[in-house]
Amino acid sequence: IYGLTTDAMINQSCQEQFILLGFSDRPRLESILFIFILIFYMVTLVGNIVIILLSHLDPCLHTPMYFFLTNLSFLDLCFTTSSIPQLLFNLGGQDKSISYIGCAIQLFMFLGLGGTECVLLAVMAYDRFTAICKPLHYSVIMHSQLCWKLVSVAWSVGLLNSLVMSPVTMKLPRCGRCQVRHFLCEMPALIKIACVDTVAVESTVFILSVIIVLVPLILILISYSYIALAVLRIKSASGRRKAFNTCGSHLTVVSLFYGNIIYMYMQPGHKASQDQGKFLTLFYNLVTPMLNPVIYTLRNKDVKGALKMLVTRK
Repeated sequence: IYGLTTDAMINQSCQEQFILLGFSDRPRLESILFIFILIFYMVTLVGNIVIILLSHLDPCLHTPMYFFLTNLSFLDLCFTTSSIPQLLFNLGGQDKSISYIGCAIQLFMFLGLGGTECVLLAVMAYDRFTAICKPLHYSVIMHSQLCWKLVSVAWSVGLLNSLVMSPVTMKLPRCGRCQVRHFLCEMPALIKIACVDTVAVESTVFILSVIIVLVPLILILISYSYIALAVLRIKSASGRRKAFNTCGSHLTVVSLFYGNIIYMYMQPGHKASQDQGKFLTLFYNLVTPMLNPVIYTLRNKDVKGALKMLVTRK
């Protein structure tokens, strides 16, 4: 009777909270990570908020390109805030727990925002394709209604991904296994602690990954193939340089984001690569959103000009 009571208590506790092990096996590393992650998170907040404010305040930036960039910055703010504050809380003390509801919300936002970013980057690639390959018709094609529709599609795809995968993942029986070997409630980590056969769930995850990750990536590659051909036809060196600067920032962001996503989700899981997986997740969950505003600011004269004007006014 005592054993049954204990098992029931364990199962009940797993319905109330999870333990995010993260980097708890290395306390010294936790202290170092806390400082660096806090700094990176603050820079991420400031950088993306500045991009949003500049795009809103400067009339010169009221174009489709900066409309999409504003959405990307807002998405990055939500993406990092969905997990980094909880990570900082866990790194700063002995308590590594997260409530069941908190874990479900974190998973829902992580899946939704990640899926949205995949599609949004493809939308931004189409915008650059139109600007380079069809410059005379750019303002007619990329009108405000189309921009809103494209952004709505991106957010809808992310929402649909969350609505499908979050309940399936959270409802998996875990037989008292509450310890998640990660610093956030990520879907692969939660699937690993299930005590039932997860082949069907993993197959569904793979199919959705192909649709949400690879399809937008293929569209991006097609867009940039046409862009490369168009740039090669430009005779003047200044024209080619201008076209490259127009697309260079976006291409850099795409490389950072998709490079990590594909490496994480398109290879078989191994126990030896758990730590590597944590750092890669941390990279695209914090470092990439932090670098996005820096990349667009350093490579973009319009943004730098708007920032200088705003500072001069102040």
